[in-house]
Amino acid sequence: MAALADLTVKKNDGTTDIVWTGVQPSSGDGVPAIWKSQTVGTAQAHQPEMRLSSRDSQNGASRTLRVTGAYMQIAVNTTTGVTSVINTARLTKEWVFSKSMPSADVNEFVSQFANLEAHATFKSYLKSGFSAS
Repeated sequence: MAALADLTVKKNDGTTDIVWTGVQPSSGDGVPAIWKSQTVGTAQAHQPEMRLSSRDSQNGASRTLRVTGAYMQIAVNTTTGVTSVINTARLTKEWVFSKSMPSADVNEFVSQFANLEAHATFKSYLKSGFSAS
């Protein structure tokens, strides 16, 4: 298993880097590793978060990795000065790999589909809230 590491990615402007800090490693099957964008917000509840957990299928023939994420819109009440979460965007995704599939094929699957999601056109579909027409 790979060690928990901080992840640096580009923000929406395509130029600015933002660090997602690894705050909790997975302690075993079904327990997620957790990353937070700790430079956002003034409290933990305001920080975007991503989780990754993994486990075997019931019959042990496949491995499932589950990714969840949450990104909060925060606002400060100008009268009270209290910062609150007013909206949340969420992500849930599962990657399922047959344990009998060769590593080269799993690697190709992961690379191609992760790169498709990172493609500018695909990101524009997600940002619009609609699939391709």
